[in-house]
Amino acid sequence: MITAYRARDNRLERIDPEDGGLLDAVWIDLEAPTPAEEDAVEAALGLDIPTREDMQEIEVSSRLYDERGALFLTAQVVAMPVGKDPETGPVTFVLTRERLVTVRYHAPRSMAYFAERVVAQPLGCTNGQSTMLALLETLVDRLADILEGEMRKLDALTRAIFEAHRPNGRAQTLAVIMQRIGRAEDLNGKVSESLATIQRMLGFLSVPSGGAAALSALKGIDKTRLKVLMRDVKSLQETAGTQERKILFQLDATLGVINIQQSDIIKIFSVVAFVFLPPTLIASIYGMNFEHMPEVKWEWGYPMALVAMVLSALVPWLIFRWKKWL
Repeated sequence: MITAYRARDNRLERIDPEDGGLLDAVWIDLEAPTPAEEDAVEAALGLDIPTREDMQEIEVSSRLYDERGALFLTAQVVAMPVGKDPETGPVTFVLTRERLVTVRYHAPRSMAYFAERVVAQPLGCTNGQSTMLALLETLVDRLADILEGEMRKLDALTRAIFEAHRPNGRAQTLAVIMQRIGRAEDLNGKVSESLATIQRMLGFLSVPSGGAAALSALKGIDKTRLKVLMRDVKSLQETAGTQERKILFQLDATLGVINIQQSDIIKIFSVVAFVFLPPTLIASIYGMNFEHMPEVKWEWGYPMALVAMVLSALVPWLIFRWKKWL
């Protein structure tokens, strides 16, 4: 799908991409474009739109380069579909001085939010450079919101881990807690990956390593906004690193609680086995039925054996209680 916007009064307004409208566009957003749509944009702008396979290349040289007077910058962007697991996908920014083209094959909410916001508010999107900076600011703000939300969830998860021993049945099971830790680690890893790719993009924009095309596309770009964005990304990376360490602590703590619970269970079985060992020994002795046994014809032999078994079980139990092992 092709969505095109042109500049008007420091805002962007949506236009029809057909009938030459692409040449007037400041921002062209290609969401899961078909080969025909790619051909139409390439013919109108004289650019080579990267394919999905090209966007998935992991080499830095394949993600940050200049070609035919335009910069091609690819970053991983997090998407959180409602009711589904978070996912990341590449978004390629094709930047010239006049316009910005974005190519993507997933639907991050931050992109839709930016499209709504840039139409309603004057964000100063008069060319491709200012539009890309505003879009990157929106992406970084969204990542910050995700990290803030995860921070609150991690605090609640820490409390749940150390309340998992409560006997009233309200505490979450450790299996559920382990699943929550796994989801938290997965999301934090995706956010960290996205921040790393955006940081590389901003570094490339600050000190372009390409040729004349890179210098032309970045001529007049707002360096102050770039520096602020780089500081924000660095701050978010530190936050993501802190949360990663917290997730590792939670994993270790959960495994520790599991070990404690297993040790308690084993301890109970050990105590029960030890308590019933003396009565079993006494019962086995008096159950041998030898002809010449001193207590065979004793009137109080049977009650004496029962009392001895009870006492032999009670004494170890009292010792364990006294030692506070139970």
